[in-house]
Amino acid sequence: MGKGESGMVMQPVDLLAIAAHRDDAELTCGGTLAKAARAGHRVGILDLTQGETGTHGDAATRAVEAERAARALGVPVRLNAALPDAHLANDEATRGRLVELLRTLRPRVAILPYPVGRHPDHRIASEAARDACYLAGLAKYAPRAGVAPHRPFKLLYALAYREDPVKPSFVVDISETFEAKMQAIRCYTSQFDGAKAAGEIHPTGQDLYELIRVQAAHYGSLIRRPYGEPFFTFETMDVEDVLTLGVQSL
Repeated sequence: MGKGESGMVMQPVDLLAIAAHRDDAELTCGGTLAKAARAGHRVGILDLTQGETGTHGDAATRAVEAERAARALGVPVRLNAALPDAHLANDEATRGRLVELLRTLRPRVAILPYPVGRHPDHRIASEAARDACYLAGLAKYAPRAGVAPHRPFKLLYALAYREDPVKPSFVVDISETFEAKMQAIRCYTSQFDGAKAAGEIHPTGQDLYELIRVQAAHYGSLIRRPYGEPFFTFETMDVEDVLTLGVQSL
């Protein structure tokens, strides 16, 4: 296999978080990624841009921060598609690049940004990633010798920090990996130290790190747990045994 950022081995994964920017995955689903990794699943992150047009820091700084954050989460595979920051487009070149990476990484489950967001890159990343996940399964789409078609089985949308009235399809209990999530987020000192807002996180006057904790505690409370991360699926979830359902009703 090839290599990702700073020599990380590029190997197939079970779970892949696709994010517009370095730090997006940590903010929205870092606890879930750490939990999956601790459970023995192969986990990866695909950042679409390098953050070169961000207000704070630069691409080189954020690359180092991203590597540290991935290690804090226990995520062994982190790649960057090197698409233009703040200029993402759901065009043929972008879809082709993502199809190539999806066929190499071959995830069973992909976590995408929610398709509504303040930052245009977040919305476009969601749309382009969803389209690429479908196209990657078409045998005659951009065929390449030695690389077989692959389509993820399940697409999940990370809902954290959404202001819109979207009810999560489910919430992952990240109580045991919340500190790993926070450790990963704190790796991005160029972005978050002293910050009051970030990306989809609107300012409340609180320190950003405290605001993240409050948000995670809110979603955890929905499933009667200390901390949680919310997700949305467009398809109806399947339940095998109603007697094993969690979260007390009354």
